[in-house]
Amino acid sequence: MAVRSDRAADPVARAMALTPRDLFLPPAVRRFADQDRALVIGHGATNSQPSTVKTMLDLLAVRPGDRVLDVGSGSGWTTAILARLVGPEGQVLGVDLEEPLVQRSATALSRMPNARVRVAVPGVLGSPEDGPFDRILVSAGTAAIPQELVDQLTPDGAMVLPLAGRLVRLTREGRETAPGHYQFVPLR
Repeated sequence: MAVRSDRAADPVARAMALTPRDLFLPPAVRRFADQDRALVIGHGATNSQPSTVKTMLDLLAVRPGDRVLDVGSGSGWTTAILARLVGPEGQVLGVDLEEPLVQRSATALSRMPNARVRVAVPGVLGSPEDGPFDRILVSAGTAAIPQELVDQLTPDGAMVLPLAGRLVRLTREGRETAPGHYQFVPLR
């Protein structure tokens, strides 16, 4: 009997392995793509370290066919990983306030028909007009639960976000907190 590799048994690890981080980074930091650290991508934003992305996506528990919102999509790397996780029947929308980041990530995502990015509307969290979403990933820290995003979830939806320095998975039934402390750019 053949033994399955950990990557084959772990859909998040597989999706990450199929989505090279360097393709979503500015040229000046591509040489650091294999390092497990956050990388500055310009405009006050970072590309989160791979171990943090893995933890967040494990908590999010994306399913094939899900509709996912990626808040603070930045480089588009997590948007691309999410697109692999939802498969061809699912959809992923990434939103970010920084137009140059959205333009660069749109180019990197151009071969993924189930993923798109757009500039977020200033003062509006997420994309209420495109909801509801089965899953929401927030890659920016906040001290309080953003009700505006909770309202964009389906009744059985889930959101993962950095809340007061902890990674938290929220559903309508409650919350789950991952071990460790995390630092993110602020949600705005």
